[in-house]
Amino acid sequence: MSRYAAIEAGGTKFRVAISQEREVVADTTIATTTPDETLGATVDFVLSHGPVVAAGIACFGPLDLLPGSANYGAITATPKPHWAGTPVLDRVRSALGVPAAIDVDVGGAALGEWQWGAARGLSHFVYLTIGTGIGGGVFIDGKVHHGMGHPEMGHITLERVAGDDYAGHCPFHGACFEGMAAGPAIEDRWGASGTELAARDEVWDLEATYVAQALRSYSYVVAPQRVIIGGGVMQVPGLIERVRDKLGEQLAGYATSHIRQGSLDDYVVYPQLGQDAGLYGAIALAMRAHEEAG
Repeated sequence: MSRYAAIEAGGTKFRVAISQEREVVADTTIATTTPDETLGATVDFVLSHGPVVAAGIACFGPLDLLPGSANYGAITATPKPHWAGTPVLDRVRSALGVPAAIDVDVGGAALGEWQWGAARGLSHFVYLTIGTGIGGGVFIDGKVHHGMGHPEMGHITLERVAGDDYAGHCPFHGACFEGMAAGPAIEDRWGASGTELAARDEVWDLEATYVAQALRSYSYVVAPQRVIIGGGVMQVPGLIERVRDKLGEQLAGYATSHIRQGSLDDYVVYPQLGQDAGLYGAIALAMRAHEEAG
């Protein structure tokens, strides 16, 4: 039975696992500090558990994913200190001496959900995560879509809700989707954590309005069969139901055929793999790398 290394590389922590096919047989969590420390500890953990046939990496971004690029698999202009320019794919692949594949964290999570979760049997869908940041992956015909790079779905422009004068939290764009609706924006806007704000309807009505705006745009542009939303912010009780209600209002009767034919309860859903979607996506990436290497 083939053994794989799966690396879910986040801006706060790395989750590293060894799997036998899909089954995780060992895993650990490593704090994201400097590239040398974090990648070194990652490789050491994998090597300490014996040989693997391939590695998969679902990594925070932005990443250079342009085929043929000399920097393919490297982190680009991240605000994460010390990590800009880090060649994550090359360092893991050379240290382990096995085929390896990389995608952004949401792309990996999308692949995991397609293989084993809420997107099984679908040919095209959107995976979105709302947490410390906001990222999205578009899955089309068996693979995560990349153009000249990966989609930056958290940085689209939203229509400001009347009376909302919050400047936004994104260091690049201010009041983009991430700047208005990610976890740090919620905390900055309201002066408290999401957990402390859980009972305040006005907080989550506003949040749901902005999330629904983004889903409306994705629905019209991509026409996905389903939208899967994960991330820490979406763990607030009742938020996904508010998002569905707001999306229904914003569609205003003008919906694409795939939405008209189904319920929003089935169209906007949580990931079935929960907080493990990214890790299982890394396993799926490793499996693909092994298969493509022959």
